[in-house]
Amino acid sequence: MSSAAARKPHLNMIVVGHIDNGKSTTMGHFLMDLGLVDERTIAAHAAESEKTGKGDTFKYAWVMDNIKDERERGITIDLAFQKFESPKYFFTLIDAPGHRDFIKNMITGASEADCAVLVLSAKEGETDTATAPGGQAREHAFLLRTLGVGQLVVAINKMDDSNYSEAAYKVAKEKAEKLLKSVGYKLENVAIIPVSGWKGDNLVKKSENMKWWTGKTLFEAFDDFKLPDKPTGKPLRIPIQDVYTITGVGTVPVGRVETGVAKPGQKIVVMPSGATGEIKSIETHHTEMPSAEPGDNIGFNLRGIEKKDIKRGDVIGTPDSPPNVAKEFRAQIIVIHHPTAIAPGYTPVMHAHTAQVAATIVAFEAKINPQSGAIEEKDPKFLKAGDSAIVRIKPVRPLPIETFQDFPEMGRFALRDMGATIAAGIVKEITEKYTK
Repeated sequence: MSSAAARKPHLNMIVVGHIDNGKSTTMGHFLMDLGLVDERTIAAHAAESEKTGKGDTFKYAWVMDNIKDERERGITIDLAFQKFESPKYFFTLIDAPGHRDFIKNMITGASEADCAVLVLSAKEGETDTATAPGGQAREHAFLLRTLGVGQLVVAINKMDDSNYSEAAYKVAKEKAEKLLKSVGYKLENVAIIPVSGWKGDNLVKKSENMKWWTGKTLFEAFDDFKLPDKPTGKPLRIPIQDVYTITGVGTVPVGRVETGVAKPGQKIVVMPSGATGEIKSIETHHTEMPSAEPGDNIGFNLRGIEKKDIKRGDVIGTPDSPPNVAKEFRAQIIVIHHPTAIAPGYTPVMHAHTAQVAATIVAFEAKINPQSGAIEEKDPKFLKAGDSAIVRIKPVRPLPIETFQDFPEMGRFALRDMGATIAAGIVKEITEKYTK
């Protein structure tokens, strides 16, 4: 990472797409073309790929899939982090898995993402599968939209499969546009770029094989992303990731500032315990900071807070605008996956910011059209995969959470059960508050 990178504005980018549309290959080749991964590493991966009987088609994907058991299965599991720079920005690449079990990572990843790349395939049939109802590209696009990732570039991959035909690109582009429109993206803001992740066309270098393409490469398109406004003017919210007890220092919580600004000397309150104290000092990577703003991962030393009053999943704010704590809230959810159907009374585990808590869906108020938000059915008896609904949720213990409208960073959540993500949602309104 160059010293210039430290001065460039930073964006988190998430890469999504259907399992076989070549997402990892595309991003692996992209990083190689930028000189961030050397040919030798790729060649070694290719040799290993031959051994597993996958041929060398997976060699670029290895760059992103460096977890052993993923190799054996040939699918991307966890979020891999990789950094790269464009002329304008410094990017952290969050490679979200295309595989269904891993949507939770995608949700925790997407909630951190400023922009996204959606990889689709120009290969006949593949885009249909990905964009059909229940297809992963559709699901991912919907989740990105719901979770507030507003900026997107689409890569139409596998252009080499049709011998770089403009007609094949146009067919895939039309499907991509239909999908994006259906989930609420504005098409004029989305570049749709023909690429070959396998051969390297239009990733970093302009393709020699597509003279008809006059638009940008993927790399060039990334500089058209805009920097999101930092919510520094909002009340302070810091979800706690961990709490350490350090001899001679005391209680040191660690977390990422989501909104507002934290400063030494500031009075704070921890919710749900309601304990109040003061920030003594703030540091990041062992360096003291005069203040911390949204996006900063910090450790801070608190005066007046005991270890028992603060734990992972709690949220720090200021006494004049304390974090909200819900006993019950109303939410809009989309059911991503369920083997049968869910009925009121269902109690999965809710993941919101750094908190995990069992939560009961106490009532289904309405099934809604995911695109328009219009009510399709009142008081539905059950919900199945693909349904979007307004529901009421009661966490088994008071949970610090905010409405998506006021604090998008603090108002999204996932519901998990049986090792899979059942639903993703956003908080519409806190119907019953817990006060301390």
